[in-house]
Order: sequence, then C-alpha cells, then structure tokens
Amino acid sequence: MQTRWFTLNGQKFFARTWGDPSLPPLLMLHGFPEYSGAWAELATELQDTFYCVAPDQRGYGQSYCPSGVEAYRTGVLASDMAALMSELGGPAIVMGHDWGASVAYGLAMFHPDLVSRLIIANGVHPVPFQRAMAAGGAQSTASQYINVLRETGSEVRFAANDFAKLMQLFSANMDLSWLTGEKLAAYKTEWSRAGRLEAMINWYRASPLVVAAPGRPLELPAMDPARLQVRCPHLLIWGMDDTALLPETREGLGEFAADLTLREIKGADHWVLHQKASEVAGVVKDWIK
Repeated sequence: MQTRWFTLNGQKFFARTWGDPSLPPLLMLHGFPEYSGAWAELATELQDTFYCVAPDQRGYGQSYCPSGVEAYRTGVLASDMAALMSELGGPAIVMGHDWGASVAYGLAMFHPDLVSRLIIANGVHPVPFQRAMAAGGAQSTASQYINVLRETGSEVRFAANDFAKLMQLFSANMDLSWLTGEKLAAYKTEWSRAGRLEAMINWYRASPLVVAAPGRPLELPAMDPARLQVRCPHLLIWGMDDTALLPETREGLGEFAADLTLREIKGADHWVLHQKASEVAGVVKDWIK
C-alpha cells in the first residue's frame, strides 16, 4: 500500500493506493462511517489486476473537510471524484459501497465519459432506493436511522463515550466481528479528526432523499429515467444478509441500467467487503474478463 495526495478542484485529498500505476485504474469509493482504509482487504486481492485508488472522500479522514451542509451535496461529491479520475488519466472502472455507491452512480450518470464500468457493492441507485424508502414498508422502517442521523447535534451524541452510539449503529443486526483491535483503533482515529464526524453526517443532511414513516407512504414527484441512466456495463454485488439495504431497493434497477449483472453473496451482510473480500474479488475478476 502507498499513499498519495491529490489537488482536486483546488483542495487537498488523501488517498491510499495498491498495485502498479501502469495497470488499469480502479477507483474505490467508501461509504459511511468508513474511510479509504476500508478497501484494504479487497484492494490487496485486486492489486495484481488493477491500480487500486481509494480516496478519503470529502469530509472524511485526511481529505478536505469544509463546514456546512451544502458542501456535501451529491453533485459536489461527484465533482471531486470526476477531478480525481481526470488526474488518473481519464476513463476508469469505478467501484462504490454504501454512500460511495451514490457518488459512483452520480459519476456514471452525469460523467459517463469517465466511467468505463461500474461496480456497486451493497449500494443503491437513487430512484429505486427513494421509491423503497417512500413506500412506508420494510425499507422505510430500516431507514429510520437516517432521520436520527439528520437531527441537530447528532454528531455529539454519536461521538460520546468513545463513539458508543456510532458503534451501535454500525453493527445493528449485522456482523462487526471484523472490526477489532488495531483496525478499530484506526477507525476511531479517523472519526476523531476535527470536524469529521459532523461532516460525515452532513452527507445525510445534504441528501434530498426522504424517508417515510412506517405505514405512511409518501407521494413522490415524477422523475425522468432518461436523465438517470447507467450506460456502461454495471455489476451489482449483494451481501444477502444486509439489514440496512433490503433487496427491495434493487427493484426496477434494470430500468436504469440496461447492461446489469447481479451477483449475490451468501453469508455476508452490508459489510461484505470485509467479510468476503476474496469472494468479492473473484466476482470482480470474473466479470471483467
């Protein structure tokens, strides 16, 4: 593993890299509440095939961390990563997990010239996700934590007692046995950097997505599918035991991704990248052939 600094849109961003820079680039985008180091297991498995580049995204880790909610709109986040892809020399394979998937989808939809292939691991396209969260059913119930995170001052409560509530949220109904010892200490180091936890939560506050109360569906405005298309080949990897993102969030994805491949992984949940890194790497390599 190596480290690099990039200047993107005039600001400093930190990244970890694996593999030979002469190999095809693979941009790896982490989600909440992780950081670039979250890709270590998978990148180690893929570094013989790709030049893996995992940045700390805006507000995370050692990268640029502005104040205010508006600085974390998805379009702004995607603009950072579009600039990084230009620094890497142009079109690349993009892989995203959790919130990183939202940025990856944004790149594929609005910067299609930069994305040769799209890989998502337990992440969601905004339209099927919004439909599921607005329906008032199981996904609405599962997503109530979003409203809790968006509450004023939530960053203080989630940081208290050595991040006790953040750890509780991180592990809710899922297997966090992979996060112990030095790895857990590294995560807490990143969370403890000044202003970072508030910035991380501001990703949720800046999102226009709405969460219905259980049993109380919401009407959604009409959306134009033509604007939100993934036109490159798209691989979706899904840990089947995910309790934060349910399978209903995938319904209708084919409407937005004509060249879609779904691979389900048993015995893994939302944290599939840590629990089944070798299996995920095998799926990626097989799909790329």
